Amino acid sequence: MTELTFTCTGVRADPYAAGPTLVFRLRITAADDARVHALALRCQLRIEPARRRYGDGEGERLADLFGERSRWGSTLNPVQFAQVSLTVPGFTGETEADLVVPCTYDMDIAASRYLGALEDGEAPLLLLFSGTAFTGAAGFRVEPVPWDREARCAMPVGVWHQMIEQHFPGCGWIRLPHDTMDALLGYRSRHALPSWEATVEALLAASAAPSGPRRARVFARPVPAGPVAPLPTEGTTR
Repeated sequence: MTELTFTCTGVRADPYAAGPTLVFRLRITAADDARVHALALRCQLRIEPARRRYGDGEGERLADLFGERSRWGSTLNPVQFAQVSLTVPGFTGETEADLVVPCTYDMDIAASRYLGALEDGEAPLLLLFSGTAFTGAAGFRVEPVPWDREARCAMPVGVWHQMIEQHFPGCGWIRLPHDTMDALLGYRSRHALPSWEATVEALLAASAAPSGPRRARVFARPVPAGPVAPLPTEGTTR
């Protein structure tokens, strides 16, 4: 079986992609300068949160993912980032290839929340490989890529923020159910608001506006208790 090793030599944001996209540069080496006709790879990318330190601000933003810092010894578990496929053309001995990873800014996704919470430094990633290798110098063999093939990548946090800023400059992103979106659209239409930003600002302003003046409560003055006059009887006059 051909021995294959994988190394991640860098990562960058793709400025020309239609959506947020990271490009990982891979170096693939076949032992003993073996001939590889092609590789059909599957790559699973994971975030390994326990492999870095976090500032106070980062810790506060990550509390919804990992809980309080006192629990991080047991809660900083790997986070699934992406799963992509890659076809590598033939080579002998060693080659390099780009692994293209489409990303999302959906803050309901744990990986996006994690990477968005980081301020600086590096995000520790692990790339796990499997798939099929087509090899052979004089003939043609089909071999599995062992499941233990992996590569580590310390992705600069700035690369993630740069990628998001390219596609969503100065903006955030939230996902809402259809019913809520329909209600917001109705509110926007009724008030002739020009944008979603104006719609949310109008709702915030309405919720922050003080309510109208309160009416003063009027309490009946209690009547002091006293003797009760007897009712008149028949035949008597007053």
